[in-house]
Amino acid sequence: MESFEFQRYITIGQYVPTNSPVHKLDPRTRLVGVTLLLIATTVTQQWVGLVLALAGALAITLLARIPLSYTLKGLLTPLPFIFILAVIQTLFGPGAAPDLIWDWGPFNVSLTSLLSGLSLLLRFPALILLISAFSAATSTTEIVRGLEALLHPLVKLRLPVQDFVLMVQVALRFLPLLALEAERITKAQASRGAEWGTGRGGPLRRARQVLPVIVPLFLVSLQRAENLALAMEARGYRSQEPRTSLIELRYQGADMLAMLLALASAALILML
Repeated sequence: MESFEFQRYITIGQYVPTNSPVHKLDPRTRLVGVTLLLIATTVTQQWVGLVLALAGALAITLLARIPLSYTLKGLLTPLPFIFILAVIQTLFGPGAAPDLIWDWGPFNVSLTSLLSGLSLLLRFPALILLISAFSAATSTTEIVRGLEALLHPLVKLRLPVQDFVLMVQVALRFLPLLALEAERITKAQASRGAEWGTGRGGPLRRARQVLPVIVPLFLVSLQRAENLALAMEARGYRSQEPRTSLIELRYQGADMLAMLLALASAALILML
């Protein structure tokens, strides 16, 4: 039955309430802090900075009191793809590199290509762990509230801030629903005799098994989106109307300290 359970391998978008110091921070602090760390991890080209980013992601996970086994489980699905990219980056390095180690036809392994492959193996897990830790420590309501507060000054420029925030909220809500819907479709197809999760035939056979799921999943998603639009229209939702919030966000000393730590960590990742 594990082959039918898609949601158990999706850690991004799953909120884990642990009442940790990270959970108590202002949503705006968490949004800005994780954005700075993600940008620094994406931009840096040195493997030392990537090691620091990976260590920082693990530290945030531990500080948020999120089980490491739960967080690392989210790496199982993309890990083979990341490993294949790292091998390709290593084998097809520049042939005329001054630090060439091994040369055999189209395959060229140099110190530069090895470091490039190592960077891939460090960068993608660091990004996934950062996003997983952020989503586990921040609920969908907090993300929407913090994003709306951060983008509120853009309302004076007559930009559709509320429409954008609503789009983000709906997308976050739909991720777990899509996983549950995919489970329902695969179980229904398997009960009708379709082969699923047999483990034979390699990646191509598994890709062929996934293709019949995509079309009904896409149709169900469109139907859900249409029903949501009709429900919002029936309840008189208007994005142009000014809205107030029941909860007022306020910065505290812990938020300022966390912001300074995020800025210092991002600068250190880039400088290293």
